[in-house]
Amino acid sequence: MKPSASILLALALATATAGPAFADGPKDNIPTNVRPIPPVGVEVPQADREAIEKGLQELKAAIEDAKKAQAKNPQLADLLPDVEVFYKAVDWALRYQLFSKPPEIKLAFEQLAEGKSRAEALKKGDAPWTRQKGLVVRAYRSKIDGSVQPYGLVIPDSYDTSGGAPVRLDFWIHGRGETLSELSFVDQRMKQKGQILPKDAIVLHPYGRYCCANKFAGEVDLFEALEHAKKFYRIDEDRIVMRGFSMGGAAAWQFAAHFADQWCAANPGAGFAETAEFLKVFQTEDVNTVPWWHKKLWGWYDATDYAVNLMQCPTVAYSGEIDKQKQAADIMDRFLKVEGLDLTHIIGPQTAHKIHPDSLIEIERRLADIVALGRNRTPAEVHFATKTLRYNQMNWVTVDGLEEHWEKGRVDAVVKGDASVEVKTSKVTALTLNFDAGHSPFHLQKKVTVTLDGTPFTTSTTKLDRSFTAAFQKKDGKWQLAETTAAGPAPAAGNVLAKRHGLSGPVDDAFMDAFLFVTPTGPALNPAVEKWVGSELNHAVVEWQKQFRGDAPQKKDTEVKDEDIARNNLILWGDPSSNAVLKKIADKLPIKWTAEGLEVNGKKHAPGENAPVLVYPNPLNPARYVVINSSFTYREYDYLNNARQVPKLPDWAVVNFSEAPNVVSPGKITDAGFFNEAWQWKPAPAEAKTAATKP
Repeated sequence: MKPSASILLALALATATAGPAFADGPKDNIPTNVRPIPPVGVEVPQADREAIEKGLQELKAAIEDAKKAQAKNPQLADLLPDVEVFYKAVDWALRYQLFSKPPEIKLAFEQLAEGKSRAEALKKGDAPWTRQKGLVVRAYRSKIDGSVQPYGLVIPDSYDTSGGAPVRLDFWIHGRGETLSELSFVDQRMKQKGQILPKDAIVLHPYGRYCCANKFAGEVDLFEALEHAKKFYRIDEDRIVMRGFSMGGAAAWQFAAHFADQWCAANPGAGFAETAEFLKVFQTEDVNTVPWWHKKLWGWYDATDYAVNLMQCPTVAYSGEIDKQKQAADIMDRFLKVEGLDLTHIIGPQTAHKIHPDSLIEIERRLADIVALGRNRTPAEVHFATKTLRYNQMNWVTVDGLEEHWEKGRVDAVVKGDASVEVKTSKVTALTLNFDAGHSPFHLQKKVTVTLDGTPFTTSTTKLDRSFTAAFQKKDGKWQLAETTAAGPAPAAGNVLAKRHGLSGPVDDAFMDAFLFVTPTGPALNPAVEKWVGSELNHAVVEWQKQFRGDAPQKKDTEVKDEDIARNNLILWGDPSSNAVLKKIADKLPIKWTAEGLEVNGKKHAPGENAPVLVYPNPLNPARYVVINSSFTYREYDYLNNARQVPKLPDWAVVNFSEAPNVVSPGKITDAGFFNEAWQWKPAPAEAKTAATKP
């Protein structure tokens, strides 16, 4: 169900009268006065509007002609987004009033012309932009929502399009840009090379799903852009550098800490590295009153919690000496020192929020030395920390189970010789040691001894392809060898649910992969539920478009097919009366929801006054999620500062209608919590009980 024209008009009017925009700071700490992000742009003169609409029609027809002419082209699926992105950039800017100033209107005509040129070439079976040097706009189709997402490349003149050795690639992640529509991003990537231009290297500029500090779908965006680029360019996977500044620096800290084994080096500049202290320093925000589950969920993106992982990633941080965002590198330095690590921190003298040119020279020199060595795929030591199985792998160590999500799990593994490994763990219940083909450090004819938390286990020998795998699980608090599969330890016997990578919660995790909004067609249990569901559904559709730059895929409950269940996380809107899919699985979910009331975690809630939000393995396909009545969980107030853009609801919550949905919450949250590692209810933590007793 798409939002009606009246809803879109109401949103436009509300945001257009919200007052002038200002930089984030104390004025953005007032939930009753939230400015719109993205801001409403300028009106397009009628003559220009008509000309743009005509150009869009012509480009759409040209795209259709190219699709028909190249229907059997095996590269069509990867080349078509390169054309469609120009249609989307112009169409969305016009449709959603995103031209930020009058001169931007002319960009529409430039991009329409480029789209038509590409469509004509593709129709003939050619794609000259794939051989282009310098600035190149590319795009891919997202696995999450099917949207076309842009990215930019800078291809050095030295790159040989006909062949040759793989080359270095540097990611450069952009800073905060509240007006960074697809139109303005594409324009930048067509005209501006940027400050970062390492010799003979490709530079990849992700769009990052607009302005979310590359979190959630923005995180997936970076990896999807890279995979798309690798289909067309020879990229040395052992010489990829993670870089960014300001909001991009925050993203660079996040990617460096969570995926330290993927890069040969990282260069974060400014930005933020965690939530609580940054919001106090930069936003002067009081974070002491937030719900306990907020604090737990800061552990998703707080790079400080993952600091030890940087032992796997050489890191050169940068800050301006008088930049308030120097706080990011300073706090990372504190957490790294706890691990006995000393951060390399280049500081621009008497510099505010920019990169000092002398500092950049020093940064490039250091990175060049690191890149010359390349990434070490199989280090002799792996030191890995994580709070969630969303991030479960580092080099040859995979964490397959945690004692409790959002409490830090830790693995320290060291190869001791040609047939010995020593592993120490904390709060980990299952793990796999896996050396890919060609990378085992062990003797082919010796069985490997793995000493795990002091207990020795004799495992197998290295295989002839030089691969080695050993998996372990805890049973009754004691480690034991486990059978292995291609994906790690074999699953437990019987139909036992367990949190794992890709199925660990909270609600927001369901929007890191393909999802489908399933809309209700029947009457709800009562009018209050129906009204709330309708409001939240419309809000979810509009906000996914505005913040993650895609149309949320939707189907009516009566139209959902087996392939939809197999491919997607199902986002079910409604209740067991109004939504046929929810009705089908209602007795297999841990909640009870009938006309008599709602029961959640042993507590009963009055009918017609409450609704649940829930993420859970889908009973129709336990490899995928089912979510009830929620999209991503942060809201308009949180758009004002990227550090606020973290999950605001855990695995489940009860929403009471005594408070209307607003810019902070979908209603009054009267109860909320996490499931345990077997997707079962667990008692509220001590901090929740303490908070409940406060006046």
